[in-house]
Amino acid sequence: MTGYAEVPRLGIGGPVGSGKTALIEHVVPYLQRQGKQVAVITNDILTQEDAQRLRNRGFLSPDRIVGVETGACPHTVIREDPTMNLEAVRQLEEQFPALDLIILESGGDNLASTYSPELADAFVFVIDVAGGDDIPRKRGLGVTRSDLLVINKVDLAPYVGANLEAMTQDAHHARGPRPVLLTNCKTGLGIQDVGEWIERELLFV
Repeated sequence: MTGYAEVPRLGIGGPVGSGKTALIEHVVPYLQRQGKQVAVITNDILTQEDAQRLRNRGFLSPDRIVGVETGACPHTVIREDPTMNLEAVRQLEEQFPALDLIILESGGDNLASTYSPELADAFVFVIDVAGGDDIPRKRGLGVTRSDLLVINKVDLAPYVGANLEAMTQDAHHARGPRPVLLTNCKTGLGIQDVGEWIERELLFV
């Protein structure tokens, strides 16, 4: 990679409840501690629930968090027609010219969710052990094509009967050389690993 002409954009997708918003709540403060300027765009169908949740956490100024009400299936506005998100990106770039990164969070979607390359330079797909340790074997596009796969809520594995070791092995098998990271957002496990991956792949640190 040689750098981006515009602010780098990272998409984050995954099923409902997998922990996308929680991951953002922890990764953004990590990046800020490294001196990075970050803004976030969330996508919800008819509300700004995720955007408001992030604003309430207080780690970013509210004007750096934009909520997009998609009015349609989440994948439509991150893949088929990203116009609304691109406009939100434009407004943030204009308002905050010193930004190092814009994170775009998709609404909860299925395993086939991906980002248009017009919208995101890279995308992270988040799954969780409570969704079933067979998810990697289903080989959805989010699992196989994302630049980074995050397996979240690893602490729940013994309580939901998930075989975390097998799930991780299946993920590596489905993805080949593409990376897989394990996280627990409640304890901070793996957050630094995700942050360092973002720095390497998008911020060229």
